[in-house]
Amino acid sequence: MVKYMDEIEVGFKKLEQKIEELQEKRDSLTQEIRDHDTELLARMASSAVPVVRIVGLNMLRMGKQDTKGEIYDPAYYPGKMIILGKAATPAAFRPDNASKPVTDQFCVLSEEGKFFELMYSFDGFLTDSYLNPIDTKTAIEHYGYDIMFMLYRAIHDYLKGEEALVEALEKVIGYVFAKKT
Repeated sequence: MVKYMDEIEVGFKKLEQKIEELQEKRDSLTQEIRDHDTELLARMASSAVPVVRIVGLNMLRMGKQDTKGEIYDPAYYPGKMIILGKAATPAAFRPDNASKPVTDQFCVLSEEGKFFELMYSFDGFLTDSYLNPIDTKTAIEHYGYDIMFMLYRAIHDYLKGEEALVEALEKVIGYVFAKKT
């Protein structure tokens, strides 16, 4: 019985050692990912360009607001964008005009695969914005890894939708061109 207890003890110690090794490996891999997070985000952005062109939105550049808060006479940015995150605390003012406080600030990805901070200001009548170009490092620093997850979700959801569309088309084409027996 003592022999079995010794074997169990040895096995338990090996298991503890394996757990420690895996923990160290996980920590080093986590750090390695953090060391290359900007490269990963840049590659993801590049891969997402076709998705942004299809599912992106034309974002409001400027518009007037009536007394009910409805926007009229809107002007939009020419290219499409997807929103990846919102700043918890927007910048105090816009880089293009220090007299314009920022009311809302978003991290967006353009259809060219570039990151921007879309900064909106509102003076009681006019909503206008500034598209501040940022690099991947700044994007991660200001918006965290949430933007990486949102970019992943956009790509994933688009591709999943495409699979369903292809399957549906396959069924329709199979039905239309089915040979009568």
